[in-house]
Amino acid sequence: MGERILSTSLTEMKRAGERIACVTCYDASFARLLEAAGVEVLLVGDSLGMVLQGHPNTLAVTLDHMVYHSACVSRGARRALIVADLPFLSFTAPERALASAGRLLGEGGAHMVKLEGGALVVETVRHLTAWGIPVCAHLGLLPQSVYRLGGYRYQGRDAASAATIRQDALALQAAGAALLVLECVPAALASALSQELTIPTIGIGAGGGCDGQVLVLHDMIGANPYRPPRF
Repeated sequence: MGERILSTSLTEMKRAGERIACVTCYDASFARLLEAAGVEVLLVGDSLGMVLQGHPNTLAVTLDHMVYHSACVSRGARRALIVADLPFLSFTAPERALASAGRLLGEGGAHMVKLEGGALVVETVRHLTAWGIPVCAHLGLLPQSVYRLGGYRYQGRDAASAATIRQDALALQAAGAALLVLECVPAALASALSQELTIPTIGIGAGGGCDGQVLVLHDMIGANPYRPPRF
């Protein structure tokens, strides 16, 4: 089976020019199957609110839900890096984020937590990493901010918003983020950021220039009852 993949393993893959495969996962059975297929990163995403629970967005997902599904995945995976989402409003302050992340790692068996946002969460990322918790940042389309964004829309298309995403990415890296998801941003922006940053980037709807790609499992296998994303 080989050694456990860690965040440092992904950094080594980036340096070597090796692409990173990431798929969302919510249970032990699919964890085994995806790991056997060679997927390096299993993302326990709050997307479970839509594809498993039937909600129109991710906002109803609770920390208890995330801990439960992360624990299921951790029991099925032996090698893959398990990244678990911090759900809506579970990281509104650094100390709250630390408590939430502690549950995901301690009870849920995750190896890294993911949180959405730019400048607003930089201090939270710094606080988490200071306590030894690996963090994956998330920029571009932020599903937890779907109402503020006016829907699931591409981000960073104009010069000002692209510059903000770049500034946020550099700040999050400086704060200690070990990984960055770029969702629904122009391919040219994602490619440029992937070359500028030292941490790996994982794209979704962001072109082929990122260091890796992530898909929602149910989209990938055609089990999503909603219209699949264009990418």
